[in-house]
Amino acid sequence: MRRISRSVVLTAVLLAALPPAPAAARAQSAPIEYVALGDSYSSGAGAGAYTDLLCQRSENAHPRLLAEELGADLTFAACGGATTGHVLNGQAGALDADTDLVTIGIGGNDIGWFNAIAACIVPLADCAPQIEEAERKATEELPEKLDDVYEEIADRAPAAEVYVTGYPRLFAARNTCDALGQISVAEQRRMNDAADLLSSVIEAAAEDHRFTYVDTRGAFDDHGICAGTPWLHGLTIRDLPYHPNAPGHRDGYFPTLLDAL
Repeated sequence: MRRISRSVVLTAVLLAALPPAPAAARAQSAPIEYVALGDSYSSGAGAGAYTDLLCQRSENAHPRLLAEELGADLTFAACGGATTGHVLNGQAGALDADTDLVTIGIGGNDIGWFNAIAACIVPLADCAPQIEEAERKATEELPEKLDDVYEEIADRAPAAEVYVTGYPRLFAARNTCDALGQISVAEQRRMNDAADLLSSVIEAAAEDHRFTYVDTRGAFDDHGICAGTPWLHGLTIRDLPYHPNAPGHRDGYFPTLLDAL
C-alpha cells in the first residue's frame, strides 16, 4: 500500500507547533496539498457547523480535522449526494500534479444504499428486495465505477498518496433498541451484512489501485445507532438520519484515518 512518508507527516505536525518562521523560511516549507473527495460521509452531512449548506460541508468533518492536524491546505470538494459520476465530472477537477494527499469516500449513492434504508423505515414493509438490489449493484456495477474514479485520481494526481475511506455499519452489534420502532432488529442485522459487502467491494478496488483502504467499521462497533453513545444519527428530523454525527467524525473517522497515515 502507498503511504505518506512518516517524515512528511512528522514535519507537518512539528511545523504546526513551532513559532512563526521568517517569510523566506515559510516560503521554502510548502504545506501538504490535500484534496478531500466523496459523498455526504466525507462532507460531514449530519455533523453540523456547515460552511456550505448545498453540499453540507461541515467544520466537524474528518477532512477538516485531518487538515488542521497536518497543517495542510485543504481543497474540500466532497459533497452530499455525490456518486462516482459526480467525482469524475466535477470533484476530480480539484486534483493536479501538486496534490500530495487525497481522501475519498464514495459508492453508497451508486448502489442506492439510502433508498434501501428508506424502504426499511416504512412500517410493516419488506425492505429485503431493496437491500438485495443494493447488494447486486455493489457486486456487479460498483467495481467498474470505482475503477474509473481511482484511475482518474491516479492520472490527475500521480504523486499523491490516496486513502479510501469505507462506511461503518449503521447499527450496534448488540441491538439495544428497535430504531424507534421503524427498523426491526432482523432488518438491522441484514443491513449490517450489506454494509460489510459494500466495504469488501470498496477495499478490493482500492487495493487493486495500490491505494490505502481505511476501514472504519471497528471504530464504530460499539457506537452504532442503537448503542449507548451512538456516533451515527438514527431516525430524526433535526439532523440528517443515518449519517455520522460530530463525535463520529472526531472519534471515529479522524483517528482511524490518522492511524492509517
